[in-house]
Amino acid sequence: MSKTIFYMTAAAMALSLGACGAPENAQPASASVKSAATPETLSVKTDVIADGLSAPWGLAFLPSGDYLVTEKTGGVIRIDASGVKTPVSGGPKAYVAGQGGLHDIALSPNFNTDNTVYITYAYGDAAANGTAVFKGVLSGDTLTGETIFESHPPKDTPNHYGARMAFLPDGNFLLTVGEGYAYREKAQDLSSHLGKLLRLTPDGKAAAGNPFTGQEGKRAEIYSYGHRNSQGLLYDAASDTVWLHEHGPKGGDEINRIEAAKNYGWPVATFGIDYSGAQISPYQTYEGMTDSLYYWKPSIAPSGFALIRGDMFADWSGDLLVGGLASKDLRRVHMDSGKPVSETILLGDMSARIRDVRLGPDGAIYVLTDAPDDGKLIRITPH
Repeated sequence: MSKTIFYMTAAAMALSLGACGAPENAQPASASVKSAATPETLSVKTDVIADGLSAPWGLAFLPSGDYLVTEKTGGVIRIDASGVKTPVSGGPKAYVAGQGGLHDIALSPNFNTDNTVYITYAYGDAAANGTAVFKGVLSGDTLTGETIFESHPPKDTPNHYGARMAFLPDGNFLLTVGEGYAYREKAQDLSSHLGKLLRLTPDGKAAAGNPFTGQEGKRAEIYSYGHRNSQGLLYDAASDTVWLHEHGPKGGDEINRIEAAKNYGWPVATFGIDYSGAQISPYQTYEGMTDSLYYWKPSIAPSGFALIRGDMFADWSGDLLVGGLASKDLRRVHMDSGKPVSETILLGDMSARIRDVRLGPDGAIYVLTDAPDDGKLIRITPH
């Protein structure tokens, strides 16, 4: 694949896609709400359950009360309530380079009966790699299974894998796939998995009812498109809503409410600019493309996503939690009538990169801090 064509202007791309045709049809500003963060006044209590983790990436809660944590460098760790760590054998062998490695982890909705675990990881090598899903049965501290999905076409960059999962009530699951950084225009190409949200069966096939099923030249796995690098994904049963957040370039991180078949704009519409300072697009929004509901400028580099329900944080019920890698804090995004409207900062004094955030079965908030040799699993409760 030649990279020389992959940095066409967003305006030229929009014209080639036939999204509108004339610049005057583009909107000069978006209905998105820009972030304006303030420190959170409510104090919280933090308890370190385990430390010494190697770049922890994903977290799942076992019915026994133990935790499963993926480490980007290639390991799965079981952690008990007292913080004792036990390696889990038999997981997938990841391509570990750049942003690639072992990524998200999720339990089957029927884990109590099937003991099934799903793990995302980077497959391949420097010349050809992508996002993959491993499905395995957990027996004691051993996983037995196989890879059930690989994104295509493969790319030759160790960046932007996406790799978050979320199960839906119908038993299928959603998977984010990044656009590979150097191939950003592929987010608009429906023949490619790059820059997409996919909807897959428990066996990694295209789920029935996906919007582009049976359409020539379009991948049947695609659920939505126009995404950059989505490392936050959740399904909220109470509102029957899929929420996704994604990294912008230099500015332009987004929170999106996902609907099937919708185009979320990247790279034609963005609030961000290139890391060099060059303009990616003259458009912040574009006709026929779906605006984000909330964005960050400057970027916080969001990773991990949770929605608060339950009695432990009753005053925060319905709000979103977003981990910040660059901002080194946890953001509580306040919701009003189903829309993000403002945010406050938690854990700012920790100055730690937050890779994952989850609401636990006990109602507490759990975060993974991202560090090469001393990542931590932390439990957060009201003080």
